[in-house]
Amino acid sequence: MSFSGRRFSTTKDPNSSELSSSIHRLFRSAHEGHRPHAGLDPSRGSTGVVWCTERANEYGFQDNPSDWCNLGQGAPEAGDDIEGSFERPKHIEVSIGAREYGPTAGIKPLRVAIANLYNTHHRRGKESQYSWKNVCVVPGGRSGLIRIAAVLNNAYLGFFIPDYTAYNEMLSLFRNFAAIPSPLSHDDGYHIHPDKIAEELSRGTSVILTSNPRNPTGQVVANPVLSQIQDICRDRASLIMDEFYGGYNYKSGCDGTTISAAENVQNVNEDDVLIIDGLTKRFRLPGWRVAWILGPEDFIKAIGSCGSYLDGGTNVPFQEAAIPMLEPDKVRKEMQALQTHFKRKRDYVLARLREIGFEIHHVPDSTFYVWLDLSSLPAEINDGLNFFQKCLEEHVIVVPGIFFDLNPAKRRDLFDSPCHHFVRLSYGPKMDDLVKGLDRIERIVK
Repeated sequence: MSFSGRRFSTTKDPNSSELSSSIHRLFRSAHEGHRPHAGLDPSRGSTGVVWCTERANEYGFQDNPSDWCNLGQGAPEAGDDIEGSFERPKHIEVSIGAREYGPTAGIKPLRVAIANLYNTHHRRGKESQYSWKNVCVVPGGRSGLIRIAAVLNNAYLGFFIPDYTAYNEMLSLFRNFAAIPSPLSHDDGYHIHPDKIAEELSRGTSVILTSNPRNPTGQVVANPVLSQIQDICRDRASLIMDEFYGGYNYKSGCDGTTISAAENVQNVNEDDVLIIDGLTKRFRLPGWRVAWILGPEDFIKAIGSCGSYLDGGTNVPFQEAAIPMLEPDKVRKEMQALQTHFKRKRDYVLARLREIGFEIHHVPDSTFYVWLDLSSLPAEINDGLNFFQKCLEEHVIVVPGIFFDLNPAKRRDLFDSPCHHFVRLSYGPKMDDLVKGLDRIERIVK
């Protein structure tokens, strides 16, 4: 698939293909918005997976979720039935101190535990070690991203297409940097090459933002390429690494190892590398809203401080409950169980998709997503939004690829998007839901 010849319109007028599709017209109208309230931008209220869930609710999802297969969810199954996984707390003791406001950078014991986890798993034998001062605890990944964005200087910020949908809102919210998109090639497996990074820096980019492992493509940048990218950025650009899927690593035999830029940092207080992770994905606790940022002390001090006016900080009782989960040997065993279980689900989903007739061009080596190419399907269902519409009729949810075309300026025709003929399909749910959902997708296709 080539990105040459795509139109980048300077207006928001839909083309004839969009006008002939009701779901495209609905998508377009939701994101242009109208003004029923003078102070409201209604497009802010209908974004990404939220928009997909709203459409599913119109078909009864909210009233009877057990009848649905949510293969669009951006979260892993959260039960206690994964073999080898430790049991999550069902009750939490609330200390007297936890009744008080907590520090906006997080409580010190949890920051110490996070620093120790990274030093043990990624910095053994290195002179420069993370301390608690290199850690800021935040109430979820989005809050972490917003805090980082709030402290950035005037800069060109480079990001890649496709990537995580929430970046779109974050990048359009702040005016202290200009967001510069850079599309990755489907033919090349959406890899981020060191030459690509060098090219971005040569045109003045001083901040790079990317998920790694990558949402939605399921590809990961590992060493030695990751190390080369960090070498190129060192002393030239700040590198923001969203590593929430780092535990879902299928490249090393499900041995429990995780992939992190922390491995290649030379000096924890001089390398401009900010790492975001948390309990959400690899500890399967999205409802706890406990995440963290690692980076140089100067960055962390500013990021912790801005929490006082952005989000107020993270729930203290859940911070206290998280501390024993982060013992390094315990985490390694947990990652082994996680990788074994989710790789088994990945292999099942890919086999079924091939049986149904989909072409799998790039096997995901991380995350719990398949970036599914629809271009070989009949014309009426070979784009993400129309396929999504058909799935709703079968009580299945997927996420149209258009949401991963990060387009803060909203100047691109939908049908010209490099993500137009894709959906993101999640194998985060339990196996029973995957079986049922793929049965229904097979009915759509055949």
